[in-house]
Amino acid sequence: MTRIALLQAQTGIDPVRNADGLRQAAARARAGGAAMLFTPEMSGLLDRDRSRAAARLRTQGEDPVLAAVREAAAREGLWVHLGSLALRNEEGDRLVNRGFVIDPAGEVRASYDKLHLFDVDLATGESWRESAVYRPGDRTVVVEGTPVGRLGLTICYDLRFPALFAALAEAGADTIAVPAAFTVPTGQAHWQVLLRARAIEAGLFVVAAAQAGGHEDGRETYGHSLVADPWGELLVELDGAPGLGFAELEPDRIAEVRSRVPALRHRRAIPPVATA
Repeated sequence: MTRIALLQAQTGIDPVRNADGLRQAAARARAGGAAMLFTPEMSGLLDRDRSRAAARLRTQGEDPVLAAVREAAAREGLWVHLGSLALRNEEGDRLVNRGFVIDPAGEVRASYDKLHLFDVDLATGESWRESAVYRPGDRTVVVEGTPVGRLGLTICYDLRFPALFAALAEAGADTIAVPAAFTVPTGQAHWQVLLRARAIEAGLFVVAAAQAGGHEDGRETYGHSLVADPWGELLVELDGAPGLGFAELEPDRIAEVRSRVPALRHRRAIPPVATA
């Protein structure tokens, strides 16, 4: 049995304060017996004022939040999936939305850039154009040797693309992380059902740490961080407020469920669609 912690954050516009909150979460996770802490998308800075945010953004090597979490992981002897940070791209063009897996020595074991970018105009009047600011990732990532086994990495909007989850499962993932900052309307409609569906389809654990509540930049996020097991059952689900949750993952559950529904073994290449 593996105990993990999920941070449901209310990230603000000051990276220094946000880094302090992440340090505290690491300490609380370790005190609660967790072997690994999962944090949401945009754990270091959440600010839709682009000019204000730009003054605080750094490259990966210079980012103070990443440095603080690495130090906290080493101090606590804790694995951390830092859901994502907004970072300046070393190549000088658009930003990257990048997640990290950090080991108990404070070393970055892997990173992943968000593959699918969210561009939409909502009925609420909100408009999102991630592709105008961020460069999409160009690779999928599975991390070996974590407390939750082989960990597949995704970020937020990736949740809506089941082919990515299938690819991670076929690459041997035991658990897939889905750090997020879902809006309230889309969260109420789709958050839980999509996460449970991805867990069921892939026959593995899905760990989804989310942003929650009213943020300094004026946005409101849905929260409801959760862990779904391979049968789609919820092991934990938080509410809509910031907090820390814990869940126990039983690795043998994966083989048990896959023996009952061996869909991964039955998956075939999809032939071309014939138009009749």
